[in-house]
Amino acid sequence: MKIKFDSHQQFQLDAINAIVNIFEGQPRAQGKFEINMSGEQGVLFTELGVGNRLTLDRETILANVQKVQEQHNLEKSKFLDGMNFSVEMETGTGKTYVYLRTIWELHIQYGFNKFTIVVPSVAIREGVLKNIEITWEHFQDIYGNQPFDYWVYNSKQVSSLRQFANANQLQILVINIDAFNKKDNNVIHKDNDRLSGRKPIEFIQVTNPIVIVDEPQNMESAQAKNAIASLSPLCTLRYSATHRNLYNLMYRLDPVKAYDMHLVKRIEVDSILDEPDFNRPFIRVESIKATKTKITARLTIDVQRGGAVKRTTVSVSKNGVDLFDLTGGREAYQGYIVAGIDAGLGFIAFTNGVTLKTGQSIGGYTDEIMKAQIRETLKNHLNKELEIMQMLPEGRRLKVLSLFFIDRVANYAPVDGKIRLWFEEIYQGLAANPLYKPLHLPPVELVHNGYFAQNQKGVPKDTSGSTKADDEVYELIMQDKERLLSVKEPLRFIFSHSALREGWDNPNVFQICTLNETRSEIKKRQEIGRGLRLPVDETGNRVLEEISTRLTVVANESYKDFARALQTEIEEECGVKFDGGRIGNKRERRKAHLKKGWRLDENFLTLWERIKHKTRYSVEYETADLIVRAARAVRHMSAIESPKIIAQKMGLDITKQGVTERMLAVQESNVTYKALQIPDLIGYIQRETELTRGTIADMLIRSGRLGDVMINPQRFLEQATRAIRKTLNDIMVDGIKYERIAGAEYEMFLFADPRHEIQGYISRMLEVKKSIYDAIEFDSDVEYDFARELDSRNDIKLFIKLPRWFKVDTPLGTYNPDWAIVKQAEGEEEKLYLVSETKSTTDPAKLRESEWDKIRCGKAHFKVLPDVQFKHVKGAFEV
Repeated sequence: MKIKFDSHQQFQLDAINAIVNIFEGQPRAQGKFEINMSGEQGVLFTELGVGNRLTLDRETILANVQKVQEQHNLEKSKFLDGMNFSVEMETGTGKTYVYLRTIWELHIQYGFNKFTIVVPSVAIREGVLKNIEITWEHFQDIYGNQPFDYWVYNSKQVSSLRQFANANQLQILVINIDAFNKKDNNVIHKDNDRLSGRKPIEFIQVTNPIVIVDEPQNMESAQAKNAIASLSPLCTLRYSATHRNLYNLMYRLDPVKAYDMHLVKRIEVDSILDEPDFNRPFIRVESIKATKTKITARLTIDVQRGGAVKRTTVSVSKNGVDLFDLTGGREAYQGYIVAGIDAGLGFIAFTNGVTLKTGQSIGGYTDEIMKAQIRETLKNHLNKELEIMQMLPEGRRLKVLSLFFIDRVANYAPVDGKIRLWFEEIYQGLAANPLYKPLHLPPVELVHNGYFAQNQKGVPKDTSGSTKADDEVYELIMQDKERLLSVKEPLRFIFSHSALREGWDNPNVFQICTLNETRSEIKKRQEIGRGLRLPVDETGNRVLEEISTRLTVVANESYKDFARALQTEIEEECGVKFDGGRIGNKRERRKAHLKKGWRLDENFLTLWERIKHKTRYSVEYETADLIVRAARAVRHMSAIESPKIIAQKMGLDITKQGVTERMLAVQESNVTYKALQIPDLIGYIQRETELTRGTIADMLIRSGRLGDVMINPQRFLEQATRAIRKTLNDIMVDGIKYERIAGAEYEMFLFADPRHEIQGYISRMLEVKKSIYDAIEFDSDVEYDFARELDSRNDIKLFIKLPRWFKVDTPLGTYNPDWAIVKQAEGEEEKLYLVSETKSTTDPAKLRESEWDKIRCGKAHFKVLPDVQFKHVKGAFEV
């Protein structure tokens, strides 16, 4: 199967445009509508190859950067930070897709054709290559079969760099930071006879590539920064979900936004915990830390105080400490006297021969906990398969995968590994349950497998996750990625040690289980990142139904501990604050149930009769009026300034400390054209607006600004297009008219359709009385306050939060109104039937243009429905 991509996701387009718009004013790539009167191609030719050429000065770029940052409500840069630009996108939202498509946009729009993607590991490199492979056809469809080449740097095949440098079409080079960050050891820095005595790196430097750094937080050392600078980049684009440093932040999609926009799976935690057993000694080593004067171990033990035993954390910092005394004289701890604490190796030893490492414990039910985790993961998995079988029609089935992390390969890899034996026993027991008979489950030996590094004899082994053996495992599972998504492939339970902790994910991972004899040391964001991406069905299309957008983490710690750790990581890594409720406890999830007799509720039936009708829209406007208004908008554009050419002479010093730059000279001057490369203004604007050439020509002539084309053709083109497009949107919404479609309406049974059931976490659900549901799920404090106040008012007889499937078509995309309400004031016989949109403000100037325009379209839609009033409000007091 092939994964399909949606080219119209607005958040991805915003991230792409945030970078593309940095270069606003750069002459456009020559196309079939352009007249080239000077013969120049807008690229840089040298004796070694063809490179990118930037004509914009730093002042213009800074102004563009600030404009983009203002658009996305980001802090404005006061100066350019070394032509480094950062994009922050939450794991699972398509970061790699975004920067690959950004490459295409920069090439198509400005003619930049040399790009270098720098990665921190082989694992991430293989992920990038896989993404280039699976997006190839998608990008060819979008950009019209443009020729391009992509390369992986190989120190044994350095001659390919000559082809990279000399080619005049789009070139993408993927290279690992380790291949060029150590001057003395890397082939890339050594003279090479196959390259006429040149150093291989010179063939990259001469192209002035646009460098894309994937996961830059792993390349923040001075050595790595100098290495990236040694590539002589035109600019450096940095993409990550967890930046350590932000340089000219251009776009941010943090975890909070990603969750609120339903761009990733919701997270739930299935906690498996043991009740303390005070009949035997319990000791867990929480940490061992050393200072200049002492070594301290923090231990969790069972302490008796005031006639009761309580699990407590204590500190131990010297030999001879007796846990018998620390626990209040509990007999179970006889013989546990500290014999030594080693901070370097991370262990504490007792005189009775027991030695425990950091994270290890004795006295708990470790094996029992792991078996229970396996059982819960399997049950969650099989129940998910049943739900999907029942909810999704044939042809839209999707594969369910579960991922197990284990801390010791020996617990699974051998045929008698305890985790393997437990898994097979539990799977066979569940498979025999009549409940799961419809799944036709395959034999146990076909459904599970491990991806582990191996020694020279082919025996699986424990590794750190960054060894050559790990790289080989990663390459294997990347090759298997699409096979694993096939519903015909029986393998559905994946066991891994360390190779899958970074770089690999799969959209159809629905359960993640960490099986440890110690507490998990994997970061929570790293752990859940393997399964955050939204799933795809057997045709490769994304599935957005509620049943398919939950990720269950089966953890050996409490929900609160997991949530606290995850939230702390997000706050520390992303600088954002959660406002609660986005991480759910699986055992605290509930459905919003339809109330008994809801189909007979008189208020609901009357309301539904009024709002259920579907409509179609038409747009009426006078072309003459559009021309006048658009011409006025173009006339009042800001002044068009001539571009500047800046020449920089750079010196490169290669020392033991790395490659450093020295500025030798700077010269800049305004462009004075003798022959202009004139874009096809009308053709470009026609593609962007779908207006006729005659209409566009009238707008431009009447604007009186055509003379500005000779000052800066590209800047004029971009500003004029923006002004015309905004005028067109305004006039379309002003002139929109809706009419009912005869016989077309939303069916009432959709409320009871299991595919559309409403599920949420208790912290985001509000129990209500005056609705057809017993609870509503709220997405913001504004919605919570609105629903709570409506539910308490005597004049409100019924209200519904309209489901996501209830949509109104608009020229700007579909619109989903918020609320439908039945109101009857005291003493009044007539009832009012209302549809309300709730926002934190009713001031159009404080809303995004698209939000305000959709609200206006919603108002026009409900205007043609019988006896329905539409209101845009910020609180229940306005209803």
